[in-house]
Amino acid sequence: MADACYLGIDGGGSHTVALLADGAGRILGRAEAGPANPLTVGEAEAREALRAAVRAAWASAGLAARPAEVACLGLAGTGREPERQAALRWAAEEGLAARTLVVLDCDLVLAAGTPEGWGLALIAGTGSIAWGRDAQGRTARAGGWGYLLGDEGSGYALGLEALRAVARAADGAGPATALEAAILARWGLAAPQELIARVYRTPFPRPEIAALASLVEEVAGRGDPVAVQLVGEAGAALARLLDAVARRLGLSPEGPLPCALGGGLLVRGRLVREEALRAAAALGWKLEPVVRVEEPALGALRLARGEAHYPPVQSTWEY
Repeated sequence: MADACYLGIDGGGSHTVALLADGAGRILGRAEAGPANPLTVGEAEAREALRAAVRAAWASAGLAARPAEVACLGLAGTGREPERQAALRWAAEEGLAARTLVVLDCDLVLAAGTPEGWGLALIAGTGSIAWGRDAQGRTARAGGWGYLLGDEGSGYALGLEALRAVARAADGAGPATALEAAILARWGLAAPQELIARVYRTPFPRPEIAALASLVEEVAGRGDPVAVQLVGEAGAALARLLDAVARRLGLSPEGPLPCALGGGLLVRGRLVREEALRAAAALGWKLEPVVRVEEPALGALRLARGEAHYPPVQSTWEY
């Protein structure tokens, strides 16, 4: 009889990571594939990314693909029950595992970055969301509304505000900023007016705009007042998301709250992360420990192997 294996899958809006582990938690295989958010790339492309990542993970382990003992899929775009059920049906049709869990991708960050699997998670990459679980298993979330309705404090929002600041400066309606030269150089443009053709095109360049966030931090680090203000506003917006989740769960500000950070802006960046933590402290929250999660798929493995609390007893908001 083959030894039990566990699959942990992080299917996000930018890429997919699949990890394969044995019963002792040793990583046997790892693979990456394209984005797996059905709301942004379509269900067919999302499922193919998941399929490719799983097959490649088995191959990287030198093992023939077979149903795992348990698989945990942390998927963007599955915050509502119909999407979650669709993912479960797909997993059953694929013969992914004897038992499959489907959770939000932000739940992976919480599972990977908090000691007991409860606390707060804050994610800021292309988008933004805050997620929390208390010791009784109740969950709550704030943010995650997407780039038209929300995503405040995200890489996309920060990049977009930088572009708007450059446009205002070009019109003489806002202060001059070093962001202008930096963004034009990054995109190989000669004048601010060329931003129009670069931004208003199909497909909409949301990832490229989000990628400007690191440039905004760089310019802010050199002391540009406009960039410094934008970084501060992004951090404050993220802190408000955390505050909303903590209050909805009735968490106490008196004791330390474990906090896991995910997404490129908070994991690889520095200034927005520092501003977000400073703003959260100003709102009265003592976040400790604070852990940056570079591999959320490890949280999926933890959930698959039963090392963190699952499922939640009650979801306080689904959408």
